[in-house]
Amino acid sequence: MAQEAKARLHRWESMPKERLSEKLDRRIITAERMMITHVYLKKGCVVPRHQHENEQITYVLEGALRFRLGAEGAQQVDVRAGEVLTIPSNLPHSAEALEDTLDVDIFDPPRRDWLDGTDQYLRQT
Repeated sequence: MAQEAKARLHRWESMPKERLSEKLDRRIITAERMMITHVYLKKGCVVPRHQHENEQITYVLEGALRFRLGAEGAQQVDVRAGEVLTIPSNLPHSAEALEDTLDVDIFDPPRRDWLDGTDQYLRQT
């Protein structure tokens, strides 16, 4: 008989915080088909334009992020505490922290580049 999958409880405070740059840290929890992260951005942090196959949901808990969406970044959306932005697969986007910000990013499928450390675009912010 197949072994039953087990649920796992996580506490954000117990998860290791990965420092990507002076202005950017994150914590990652991953499951088989989804990933949820806490992303900590200091005011002025810029996440360069990038795109990925993963669908993304960004929920700002504290602070504010300015997203520029599309190949030329023509669409600008400010996302503030309590607001959620959905970003479809392969849509180019960048983000700038308008103030110190904590956001929750959810990805489906999990971001391989975040898990294996090949996310160089983030490590140069």
